[in-house]
Amino acid sequence: MTHELLTIGRISVDIYPNDIGVGLEDVQSFGKYLGGSPSNVAVAAARHGRRSGVITRTGDDPFGIYLHRELRKFKVDDAFVTPVPGLQTPATFCAIQPPHDFPLYFYGRFPTAPDLQIKAEELDLEAIKGAGIFWSTVTGLCQEPSRSAHLAAHEARPRTGLGEGQYTILDLDYRPMFWASEDEARAEVAKILPHVTVAIGNDKECAVAVGEGTPDEQADRLLAAGVEIAVVKLGPEGVMAKTRTERVVSAPVPVETVNGLGAGDSFGGAFCHGLLSGWPLAQILDYANAAGAIVASRVSCADAMPTPEEVTSLLAERGRLTPAGAAGTEAAASHAAVSEGATR
Repeated sequence: MTHELLTIGRISVDIYPNDIGVGLEDVQSFGKYLGGSPSNVAVAAARHGRRSGVITRTGDDPFGIYLHRELRKFKVDDAFVTPVPGLQTPATFCAIQPPHDFPLYFYGRFPTAPDLQIKAEELDLEAIKGAGIFWSTVTGLCQEPSRSAHLAAHEARPRTGLGEGQYTILDLDYRPMFWASEDEARAEVAKILPHVTVAIGNDKECAVAVGEGTPDEQADRLLAAGVEIAVVKLGPEGVMAKTRTERVVSAPVPVETVNGLGAGDSFGGAFCHGLLSGWPLAQILDYANAAGAIVASRVSCADAMPTPEEVTSLLAERGRLTPAGAAGTEAAASHAAVSEGATR
């Protein structure tokens, strides 16, 4: 199987409260979901019809069995997901206190986690070479042997330019609890960036990767490090993407936020879908923004990932253009035309 998207890194069981707006100490019941950013991105892309897979590790336990079952349910290839004897599948608890407070509590990741035990010699380098997009995160660089495995995977990838059909994406997903210092993280990111086509992160994550500065300064440093597309998330101002010849800003798509934790992963999966579809950068950003907004309006992450029809419908409702060839585009365009006529 040739994957259109192959991700590597974190997986866990997300334990999210059914009680909204209270601290974990007051929650009475929870739901469990597949979690872990690279795994969520693979699910998100699969919802857009892409052949996706994930390289990761679980514990040899019932939660590991559950994650395999969930990946298959979402049509994500789990052939490269194996258990690590002696370690437990991690669980991640979250409190949901909208619109801005979603603290995470990681269990089973210290001193290490199964997905940080991926070894370079275990990698299927041919599958990694052949994937349309290879996606990794900075978290995967925080500890050996995962660090060396990530570097080996990136070194195996063909170096292609924009529009040549293959992309290597680094999510600058920096989580300080997994690192000794920001300096350590910056040094490891510097080794990977020359192998990266696209880097995606918010202001803080970009600062860890390439230093403090304005979004444009950070994007320029990423480009100077070898990246072809630098994507800097601007919070309430949307997202900016920069290449050596183009600068695009996409305004946010307003929704009522319920849980903001999965929005970035939904953005990532939709961004991959847009890249593989060959859309213009501005349309990719709008589409990915809308996909992220939909998940922010829902409780879960993986289970909440939208279909193309849901994304194009939201874009149409907000008066945004829908990319040519996106599923549901004609219906969404018709809906937009009706809406526009009704407001005149």
